[in-house]
Amino acid sequence: MRSRFLPWLLLAVPLAAAPPVAVAQPRPFTVHDLVAMERISDPRVSPAGDRVVFVRRTTDLAADRGRTDLWLVGSDGRGLRQLTAHPDADGSPRWAPGGDVVYFLSTRSGSSQVWRIAVDGGEARQVTELPLDVGGFALSPDGARLVVALEVFVDCEGVACTAERVAAAGERRSSGRLYDRLFVRHWDVWKDGRRSHLFAVPVAGGEPVDLMRGLEADAPTKPFGGFEEVAFGPGGELVFTARAAGAAEAWSTDFDLWAAPLDGSAPARNLTDDNPAWDTGPVFSPDGRLLAYRAMERAGYESDRYRIVLMDWPGGDRRTLAADWDRSPADLLFSADGGTLYATAADVGNVALFAVEVASGAVRRLTGEGHARSPGLAGERLVIGLDHLRSPVELYSLAGDGGGLEGLTGINDERLAAVSLGEPEQVSFAGWNGETVWAWVVKPVGLDPARRYPVAFIVHGGPQGSADNDFHYRWNPQVYAGAGYAAVMVDFHGSTGYGQAFTDSIQGDWGGKPLEDLQKGLAAVLERYPWMDGERVCALGASYGGYMINWIAGAWPERFRCLVNHDGVFDLRSMYFATEELWFPEWDHGGPYWVNPEGHERHNPALNVERWQTPMLVIHGALDYRVPETQGLAAFTALQRRGVPSRLLFFPDENHWVLRPANSILWHETVLDWLARWLQAPAGGG
Repeated sequence: MRSRFLPWLLLAVPLAAAPPVAVAQPRPFTVHDLVAMERISDPRVSPAGDRVVFVRRTTDLAADRGRTDLWLVGSDGRGLRQLTAHPDADGSPRWAPGGDVVYFLSTRSGSSQVWRIAVDGGEARQVTELPLDVGGFALSPDGARLVVALEVFVDCEGVACTAERVAAAGERRSSGRLYDRLFVRHWDVWKDGRRSHLFAVPVAGGEPVDLMRGLEADAPTKPFGGFEEVAFGPGGELVFTARAAGAAEAWSTDFDLWAAPLDGSAPARNLTDDNPAWDTGPVFSPDGRLLAYRAMERAGYESDRYRIVLMDWPGGDRRTLAADWDRSPADLLFSADGGTLYATAADVGNVALFAVEVASGAVRRLTGEGHARSPGLAGERLVIGLDHLRSPVELYSLAGDGGGLEGLTGINDERLAAVSLGEPEQVSFAGWNGETVWAWVVKPVGLDPARRYPVAFIVHGGPQGSADNDFHYRWNPQVYAGAGYAAVMVDFHGSTGYGQAFTDSIQGDWGGKPLEDLQKGLAAVLERYPWMDGERVCALGASYGGYMINWIAGAWPERFRCLVNHDGVFDLRSMYFATEELWFPEWDHGGPYWVNPEGHERHNPALNVERWQTPMLVIHGALDYRVPETQGLAAFTALQRRGVPSRLLFFPDENHWVLRPANSILWHETVLDWLARWLQAPAGGG
């Protein structure tokens, strides 16, 4: 078994005869270290519980892209080895029932198709040869069928029809598209009429069967849904999440669970038609008698609390499990005996793994600090991914009662040993209305309490989100700590993981309670840490955090030396009419703009431009359809016209996030240059 304590044990052995060895001193963490970190995702435990297959991503800076391969490790931490090695992307591993074969997605044939490989040797073999890209897949429990996601025109008979229609569209001389309803575009894609539908395909070969025929809906859901929204039920049925909202799609959160026979003998039926809010995440108990899923109660509110619902299968009585547990669970997993449901949930600045007793609803927290994710059963133990502010995701195992946490992988150990990281610390203070608010502080690398350090004051997005204890690849505070800054991140009112009332409190008050929390939080950490230089502070944020930067520019204009606004909302009026998912502004600002204009304008940054005076860096991506690029351009125009020192960094090939490695490096270098310019703090400290 791999032990993280082994190097210390070796140091305890006398080595008198060994010559002295020069040991390189760790250097401060940089964005280049961030980009170089290898990333673990999608761990899957074998049916016997003895092995874990997972996706390991490395970054090819020369090619400016990530490369993904499949790796294996024993559930005892032994035998780490590479399973696939191909220049094209391999991902989404799924075990065959016998545990001797892994199915996976790969683009090695020129399109995204399902492949398989024996875990004990041999070459990968292509399983599907469909005329369309496979967007995701699942393997039935008996190993006889694949369920694949394909982008199709709903009115087409068969997948070949869609392929022919797409090819014909590419040959047209005209480029115009006609739309009769929303969505016109979504996240970073212009819609062309195709839907992601689930098809059943025999592993031995045969025609794919559309399990969603006639449904004007996507499964997995867009833009972020995956096959965690799909479950195989007893009796040859598939349960999946889809939203069939018709013309109301752009402002509806009425996602339902549907069930369809795998042979396509009957149309899909709606299992949760009586709930107008979100239903998702189906998981069956080992005996197939219970379907567990997560359900919201309030329609139109994406950040409502999920409750765990248990349904007697097929389609029988339902009850809410742990109804009084004021957390929003995710990643449901039944224990082997069906008596426990494991779930992850945000909890006071962390994301922990919990155990919920099916009979009583009693809840126990199993993990401590960090961000737990992707739980799986490995015999009597659990396997999880776990990361925190000092480490990317690694795989761990733990007992079912949460004890005996053991590391299984350490793929970034050498990289982490070569760098110095800032020490994270969680603090609390009295925020709005005297209520307790939490924040994370990451101290500068090599902190000398006798010195004074500038501050990077980072505002998280969402707004119903959290600056939790995880290793972020876009807003990682260690990059700032390595450059000599203290990083401060406040979980203001509206954040998740502190109870639903705390999350709900931001409704209609984007610029009120959160701003007061930020003001009081900054004052609290400056008082707590005298080595922080309160005269040299820059505020930074993206999405809602970018909105808050624009709001601060007018509502708190004299506090900061500089500001950084990434993909931030500038004008709430134009934002409403240009964004795609309308339930966001309608819930948070009290309805459509014409119904409640006062709700949208109450905290509109565009109305306070006459007070803007703080130097601001504006960053935006052209493919951002959530907060369209005109919001960033408008903020930059306002700054330039007022004569406020400002810069615009524009990415024509990025969406709401910056994903390409070279762009990420440019983003960080530009931001750090901006901070150094205004805080007079060159890289390396104050």
